[in-house]
Amino acid sequence: MDDATRTRIEAATYRRLIQHLMQDRPDAQNIDLMNLAGFCRNCLSRWYGEAAAGEGIALNKEQAREVVYGMPYDDWRAQHQAEATGDQLKAFEQSFAANVGKKD
Repeated sequence: MDDATRTRIEAATYRRLIQHLMQDRPDAQNIDLMNLAGFCRNCLSRWYGEAAAGEGIALNKEQAREVVYGMPYDDWRAQHQAEATGDQLKAFEQSFAANVGKKD
């Protein structure tokens, strides 16, 4: 497979992942994604911003989140995010430390 084809396939896969997380399963809470998989929508937005920076494009945290969420992050939270339980928060602390650390 040549690099251009691989890049197109990777881009299509990323777009499908975003569709799945944003439109098909907005009920999947970020905290649950982080606790189970070690990443969430916010991680995707951070990675997007890092990739943009690698191409010389400056995006701040909120701009990168808006690209991934398809709307301002506060709007997403108001529409889709539920209050985290104590158990979720405890698990999140461990998952965040193991997977993200001081990067976010």
